[in-house]
Amino acid sequence: MQIGIFAKTFPGTEPLGILSAVRDSGYACAQFNLACYGLPSMPDSVSEETITAIRASVEATGISLVALSGTYNMAHPDIIVRRSGLAQLAVIIETAAALAIPLVTLCTGTRDPNDQWAHHPDNGDVSAWADMAAEMSKALELAERHGVDLGIEPEQANIVTSARDARRLIDEMGSARLRIVLDPANLFEQAARAQARAIVAEAVEISAGHIALAHAKDRHGDGRFAIAGQGVVDFADFIARLRSVNFDGPLVTHGLPASEAASVAGFLKALI
Repeated sequence: MQIGIFAKTFPGTEPLGILSAVRDSGYACAQFNLACYGLPSMPDSVSEETITAIRASVEATGISLVALSGTYNMAHPDIIVRRSGLAQLAVIIETAAALAIPLVTLCTGTRDPNDQWAHHPDNGDVSAWADMAAEMSKALELAERHGVDLGIEPEQANIVTSARDARRLIDEMGSARLRIVLDPANLFEQAARAQARAIVAEAVEISAGHIALAHAKDRHGDGRFAIAGQGVVDFADFIARLRSVNFDGPLVTHGLPASEAASVAGFLKALI
């Protein structure tokens, strides 16, 4: 199991400096975002110059890029917005293929028109699932064409809220290219440590065989997000359960300041 971090944890728009900081903080891999090169996270185009610069930074630092962010609101109530997002996702998928990044991470969306990470009461409507599933089907056509996997993350504010939802979508789509990104802190909003452990354990079991990437973010019992190791998530148990289902992929932390990166790397390495 490799330990990684969101590249966006570190400031700047120069990938060599950012990936050097990833390496120097004790990580072997990173989840990348094109904002780390000064582009929008979802750009309309990516130049060959950009591809060359990012590739050179990877080679110089030895940091592998295990995922590329491709999040847009796949359940936005305005179809025009969804069409624009899908066009930008096509650019992201092509970029991932050019950089040999195996996974593009997605947002299954929300009916909130202003924030793709905000809950909306219409998220549970059958039309919200249908719109998201239609987007996912189109996204998978792109992924199949370019040989890239897509990662969906159960998230309380989005259409896919649980591991069961993720498995349902995978079954509906019928594509081996659709995988799960499992973040224990996104599986619940408020929980005591024992309750959180049970929720996470069930999610790992349900997701077994479909997990492409695990995240290491934490949450306090009152619902506030926390740095890994400082909340109610039992990371020793989480890692043991990932191992028990033969997951040996990247464990990527995020939601922390750059000043905490080295200490979190040490915390996670000690558990692995």
